[in-house]
Amino acid sequence: MSVLTANSRRDLEIHRYPAPLYLLVPVAALVLQALLSRYLSRFPYFDIPLVITVYFALGRRSPIQGMFLGVFVGIFEDALTHHAIGINGIAKTVAGFLAASMGVRIDVQNVFIRVLLNFVLTLLCSAIYLGIYRGLLGIELDWSWFTLLFQALGNSAIALLLFPLLDRFQIRD
Repeated sequence: MSVLTANSRRDLEIHRYPAPLYLLVPVAALVLQALLSRYLSRFPYFDIPLVITVYFALGRRSPIQGMFLGVFVGIFEDALTHHAIGINGIAKTVAGFLAASMGVRIDVQNVFIRVLLNFVLTLLCSAIYLGIYRGLLGIELDWSWFTLLFQALGNSAIALLLFPLLDRFQIRD
C-alpha cells in the first residue's frame, strides 16, 4: 500500500515549474488542439488541454489552483471551438479540482496512477459534457461509448508521453 500513498512530508511536496511554463504549456495545448482538430478529422480522440490541466493540478496539489486552471483552459477552449461557451470550462474545472484533490492523497509520481486518473477524468469530463448538452441545453448530441473509450485511451497515451517530458522542467530544491 505504500506505493499508492505518500509516506513522508517529502512525498507531499508541491511541484514547482518556471513561471512562463504555466502560461506557455496551456496556450500551446489550446493552439495545438484547435489546429489539429481543424486539419485532422480523427484528432478529436485527444483532449490535450485536459491532459495539461490534469498534469498541473496533480503537481500543484491545490484544488483551488486546479479549478482555476480548468476554468481558464476550458473557457479558452470553448472560445476556439464551435461549442457553447462554458461547457468545457465546467468539465475541466471539475477535472482540475478532482485531480488536485487526489494529488494530495496519493503518490502522483506513479505512472500507473497518473494514467488511470487521466483515463477516469476523461470519461468524467465526457459525461459532464454530455449531461450539460442533453440535460441543461436540451440539445441532442451524437455520441458513442466507443468514441468516449477511444478518447480516454488517447488521452492516456498522450499523458504517457507528455508527463515525463514536463517533469524535466520541474524545479528541484
